[in-house]
Amino acid sequence: MIFDAGTGIRALGLELARQAPLDIDIYFTHTHLDHLAGLTFFAPLFDKRNAIRMWAGHLEGPHTLKTVVKALMQAPLYPVSLEAFQASITFQEFDCGTVMSCGDVTIRTGMLNHPNGATGYRVDHKGKSICYITDTEHRPDGIDANIVELCRGADLMIYDSTFTDAEYPSYRGWGHSTWQEGVRVADAAQVGTLVIFHHDPSHDDAFMDGVAKEAAALRPGTVASGLPRVVVAHEGLILTP
Repeated sequence: MIFDAGTGIRALGLELARQAPLDIDIYFTHTHLDHLAGLTFFAPLFDKRNAIRMWAGHLEGPHTLKTVVKALMQAPLYPVSLEAFQASITFQEFDCGTVMSCGDVTIRTGMLNHPNGATGYRVDHKGKSICYITDTEHRPDGIDANIVELCRGADLMIYDSTFTDAEYPSYRGWGHSTWQEGVRVADAAQVGTLVIFHHDPSHDDAFMDGVAKEAAALRPGTVASGLPRVVVAHEGLILTP
């Protein structure tokens, strides 16, 4: 199970390619370019031994996930077409709010507040739960009750923390939230570990170290698994809740 297809999916694909044949589900929160840019460099798509299903719940007609990917892979944007993929590929649409399953995994979905729409996911498996909440802009009239309900009691919540509360007024309407709002949502939903994610590219390591220190002061301590109650995501990070 893979969520979104930014540039990081290329390295993942090279690792997975060694394990073919593969049975893969890719769930998209939405199809803005930063969440789609790595898809055509995902090696398992070019191996006929693999079966890959792609899912989206945010698109409205006439757009479908297949037409979006097809449009990405055409001149003058790309040198080869969708037909270059060799794996068995299916494109699946669903409505936000749908509950799905993948084997013995339950996947709950909810609508996020983002331009052109986006979907939040909650994955439950054998008593453990992870929520993937990006991209979303928090509500001006209080905590987003839909997100709180989707994430209630989750072991881990990955949350769109692009801006700080001080920065946010300059970016109202861009479709992103703040790390402080992530703390408020995590506390309201009684989430175990908050993962601060989707950083503004202008925030360098020193800036993010400051965020980590401030956030840890607001959510001190660890959960039963030993994870901190707040983590700042970085490339290559592996968490086991």
